[in-house]
This record gives sequence, structure tokens and C-alpha cells, in this order.
Amino acid sequence: MNANALVKSIEKLKSGEVGELVAGKIREFREMGKKGNEIWFSELCFCILTANSTAKLGLKIQEELGDGFLTLPMKELTRRLKEFGHRFYNKRAEFIVSARKFDRIKDIITKFSNAQRAREWLVENVDGIGWKEASHFLRNVGFEDVAILDRHILALLREHGLIERAPRTLTRRRYLEIEEKLKELAEKVGLPLAELDLYMWYLKTGWVSK
Repeated sequence: MNANALVKSIEKLKSGEVGELVAGKIREFREMGKKGNEIWFSELCFCILTANSTAKLGLKIQEELGDGFLTLPMKELTRRLKEFGHRFYNKRAEFIVSARKFDRIKDIITKFSNAQRAREWLVENVDGIGWKEASHFLRNVGFEDVAILDRHILALLREHGLIERAPRTLTRRRYLEIEEKLKELAEKVGLPLAELDLYMWYLKTGWVSK
């Protein structure tokens, strides 16, 4: 398979029901961007939870815990994450409690001149947040020009010959190199990276998620 086949698949999705779902999800992200620090912090914790896990489990925990990301003592948070079935309940609880020093995360992020500078700060300062998680968080709060290189997206790029293999770990340099390939693809299909991600995720999973 090649990039042209991927472009055709995305173009086909754009004009149908999936296109409507994607447009709705993008509207949700833009609305999320208008909300306050507490909602943004909840999204940050959601992205911490999805690392080496699944979006579905992260969503379930986020919905059930509510403001618990900010209020639960470490021991209780650890217990709840274990009950939900998160594989890394100890470490994720530790990361979330550590992130509380950035509870006014919207105020911090919106001071940066662009998403790329904000992403650098997140990776350098928030425990449990790597390049993928930082990009995921920024996309979910309304930034549309960063790529989320999760295993589904990397697999799709490999299947269509856009990368030789899906790397097990992504350095800063490698992440940005692959992101450039996605930018080129985004231009071909006339989409921002945020929308392109949703279409590509659908092609691998069969659903549209945040």
C-alpha cells in the first residue's frame, strides 16, 4: 500500500457519517478550550492515564473520578486506579499527584506563543507526559497543529510506506520527523493535524475518540 491509498481512504470518510462524527469531535475540543483550569487539568490527567493503556479506560476513569484527580489522597487514588484495572496504578497515581502543582494548567499553557512551545514545556515539566501525551492533551483542549503519534497512527503510517517501521520509543528528533510526514499528508487531504488524527484513528480502530 502507499500514501495515495491512504489519502483516498480519508477522502472517502470525509464525505460520510465519519466526517460528521469528526466535525463534532473537533467542536468538542474547541469548546473544551474555552473551559477553565479544572477541566483542563482533568484532560491532562486523562492523557497521563492513556499512556501504555487505552483511551476507553482513561475515559471511564475520568468520568468516574470527577474532581478526584485534584482531591483524592495518593493512597485512595492508587486504590481507585487499581480497582478500575489500570496496569500501572501506582505510577499513574504518583504522576497525577505530582501534576497537581500545575492545577492552573490553562493559565500556564495559554501564555505560550504556540502549541510547539507549550508541548516542549509539558514534556520537560510534567511527570508522565511525553511527546505523544503532550500532543494528545493539547489537541483535546483545542490546539489543532500537533500530531499524536500513538501505536495506531504509527502502524497506519508503516502499512502505507510512510515510515519503514513503527519505533518502540520516540525521541524528540524522531517524533518531529514523523510529525513532518503527517503534516505533508494533512496538506494533501486539506485537514489540520487534529482532524487527520481522528480519521486515521478511525481507520485503525473503527471509532472516533478523543
